[in-house]
Amino acid sequence: MLEAIINVVTQFIINGISSLGYLGVGAMMAIESACIPLPSEIIMPFAGFLVATGKFSLWGVALAGALGCVIGSVIAYAVGIWGGRKFIEKYGKYILISHHDLDIADNFFNKYGSLAIFFSRLLPVVRTFISLPAGIAKMNFNKFIIYTFLGSLPWCLGLAYLGKKLGDHWDALGVYFHKFDFVIVIIILLCGVWYVWRHVKSLKLKV
Repeated sequence: MLEAIINVVTQFIINGISSLGYLGVGAMMAIESACIPLPSEIIMPFAGFLVATGKFSLWGVALAGALGCVIGSVIAYAVGIWGGRKFIEKYGKYILISHHDLDIADNFFNKYGSLAIFFSRLLPVVRTFISLPAGIAKMNFNKFIIYTFLGSLPWCLGLAYLGKKLGDHWDALGVYFHKFDFVIVIIILLCGVWYVWRHVKSLKLKV
């Protein structure tokens, strides 16, 4: 079942980039950065393969991908700041998110947001979703844009370069990166369990 889904997603990416060129690269990366898990580990290596065939230039696909990341990230950021923030302020207590937690998130992004955005762009899974909490925490928008681009460019360039070098075997990268995806998802789940445990324990102490 999972393999069938991956095949459908891969074909969607191939068709989109083959039909739309650089615009397709940007559009696919915009989707990936708007909290929709369309894997950049397939998008950019395929674009790199097309660089090897002479259809694209390496820097062209890297810039198209990075700009797409910025566009998609702005969408997710906007959802966070206009929709997600209000939702959490109103209903957060029902999912164990307090105003104190929001204050902590605000302080974190105010203090470390630039580094968090930059390095998250170099991590599978995390890079797809980081813009939403940045918006919820009202991170400085100009810094958000700058560091999203600066973090996305080396990621897109690196994946495209690897795809170019691998040629017809560009899709082998997806399998390799999925191993990292699994590790990161496990870490996120463990953090989620710890977060819930800490809040439940806090509630018990208050009672």
